[in-house]
Amino acid sequence: MIAILGTGKMGEALLSGLMRAGIDAGEIMATARREERALSLRERYGVRMVSNAEAARTADTLILAVKPQDMAALLTEIAPHVPEGRLVVSVAAGITTAFVESRLGGEVPVVRVMSNTPVLVDEAMSVISAGAHASEDHLKQTENLLAPVGKVLRIPESQQDAATALSGSGPAYFFYLVEAMVDAGILLGMPRAAALDMVTQSIVGAAIMLRDSGEHPVILREAVTSPGGTTIAAIAELERHSVRAAFLAAIEAARDRSHRLAAG
Repeated sequence: MIAILGTGKMGEALLSGLMRAGIDAGEIMATARREERALSLRERYGVRMVSNAEAARTADTLILAVKPQDMAALLTEIAPHVPEGRLVVSVAAGITTAFVESRLGGEVPVVRVMSNTPVLVDEAMSVISAGAHASEDHLKQTENLLAPVGKVLRIPESQQDAATALSGSGPAYFFYLVEAMVDAGILLGMPRAAALDMVTQSIVGAAIMLRDSGEHPVILREAVTSPGGTTIAAIAELERHSVRAAFLAAIEAARDRSHRLAAG
């Protein structure tokens, strides 16, 4: 039995992904803060909506998906009901395994996960790190849980804040870039729908090339960049406006924010 504690956007995304992966609704329970939210999820997915305490007592695997600022209160609530050996998977940004372990007490195995919203289309990037009491078996359980909804990568927990900034927030950077490119198309006289189609397909195609070719992105970019051509003119403008430096600074800022969330 799997329990998802906190069914906001990420919690619901994981719930829907698990069900698309073939896990029966009877094998999943979930919690929600508001009764109307619980009713909506029960009607939409057919899963059993329970209290946090009941989920902690009953499920074999607990997925903690509340907001980082709500994690301490949740852990205090469920701590009396979580036995040693119960796998706890935390997907809250910035929350360390030590934070969870110290509030649950005992030798509870904790695995920290940073996933992202493409879990909704089974293309998530999930990075996982083991806590002090999590074994190889617990990591494999977590990988098996997440593999149906995307790619899973193990990293040291010391790199989790960087992963949060890079892949956890990554889809937002992508959408921001698409928004800017579509606006540019409109500025150049393209209808919005046509500009969006062109940008979306270009980026999807480029992403598949990058994933499947095994080539470094510099090699792929250079293949499009002819001497004296249109692409190099655009690249020169991006460099003139320090777009690369802006991305570096932005991702560093996201990393720092993730670290501050962990510190409370």
